[in-house]
Amino acid sequence: MTDIHWEVVEEVSGDIQAEIIRGLLEANEIPVWLSQEGAGKVYSVGIGALGKVQILVPSDVSDRARAILEDYRLGRYENTLPEDNDAEKTENEE
Repeated sequence: MTDIHWEVVEEVSGDIQAEIIRGLLEANEIPVWLSQEGAGKVYSVGIGALGKVQILVPSDVSDRARAILEDYRLGRYENTLPEDNDAEKTENEE
C-alpha cells in the first residue's frame, strides 16, 4: 500500500470557509483533509487560534490545488456560466 503524504495548502478561519474550499478542490478531483485544533472543533470556535482550519491535499497535487485556490481568490470562479446561457434566457423571456 502506498502512503499518501499530505501537505498544507491553505489555513482559514472557521469551518464554513474550510468547507467551501474543500468543495471547490473536491469538485476538481483533489482529495482534501481538514485539520482543526480539537478544542476548536468541540466548542465550535470560528475565530482565533482555535478556529484555524488547515486544508491539506496529497503532495503530488499540491501545486494544482494552490493554482485553483489562487483562481478562487482572484474571483475566476464567479459568474462562470457560459455567455450562451444568458442569450438563451433573454430569447426565452421575450
